Amino acid sequence: MKRRLFEQLRQRTVWAWLLAPLAAFGCRTAVTYAEPPQATATESATTAADKAPAAGEKWVRLLKDKDDEPVALETAIVRYVKADDVVEGKPAADYKEYVDLVGAVHIADKRYYRDLNRRFKDYDAVLYELVAPEGTEVPRGRGTPNTHPLGMLQNGMKSMLEVEHQLEQIDYTRDNMVHADLSPDEFVESMAKRDEGFLQMYFKLQGAAMAQQSAAASEGVNADIDILAAMFSDDRPRQLKIAMAQQFEGMEALMMGFSGEEGSTLITDRNARALEVLKKRLKAGDKELAIFYGAGHLAEMDDQLEKDFGMKPVGVEWVEAWDLRE
Repeated sequence: MKRRLFEQLRQRTVWAWLLAPLAAFGCRTAVTYAEPPQATATESATTAADKAPAAGEKWVRLLKDKDDEPVALETAIVRYVKADDVVEGKPAADYKEYVDLVGAVHIADKRYYRDLNRRFKDYDAVLYELVAPEGTEVPRGRGTPNTHPLGMLQNGMKSMLEVEHQLEQIDYTRDNMVHADLSPDEFVESMAKRDEGFLQMYFKLQGAAMAQQSAAASEGVNADIDILAAMFSDDRPRQLKIAMAQQFEGMEALMMGFSGEEGSTLITDRNARALEVLKKRLKAGDKELAIFYGAGHLAEMDDQLEKDFGMKPVGVEWVEAWDLRE
């Protein structure tokens, strides 16, 4: 009995190792269908539309086709404007002053990063996350070294899933790319003030990931079987991507649990720095701005933009991060 329980825990721990880093930086997920069903005779089109998440409510979604087969994992770009400037029915693209929250996943298809690079050219400034000393230059194609545990894990996943790493593909050398994150010293100092620790942070992530797996298992979803089947599939990279994308659903509780009422270094304090830089850029006269942060950060940023900046979301655009088609 003890041996069987240990084996079950070990399997879930391995899966949690994969989920936790992704959840930490991009995990607020909905399931959406590529061809939404039409409203029935007893259900108005308005009612059907009301069921879709509003702009700013979801940051990552699993897109499925009419046969319930996974099509893509997508991230959101949500546009915010001053509440006083909102005009009912006005297309989001027609606003001239705005802040876009751009949800990021740190490993994705090359086409995803190419699309983001193209979009980033049009902003006055793109505020990006990276725990690094102020003034750090990020050379094109830098990547993450295997000497760092998270880097080693992400690089391993990059190889397994046949995807690319954000730091290798995003062009941070452009003049409009602005660092908007804590330095390593500030990060450690914030953790000390909050009485947090790296090991404590990791096990908190891992525990939440394991809890999510247990909840999925209670609904008949077995991640261990999915990942095992994917590993032996002739189409292994795609099947692994599908297995992992499906696990994103329901993971939002993981990151929400990090902050709670007291907040956290990982989310709250890093967000505070990004919004501090945003205030400076707005004061300097920038009108078209983007904040490019892991999707797990953006639910809290959504609240802060509305409460502290008097902004409202006016539209959402979805960008394909993982192609899951055959």
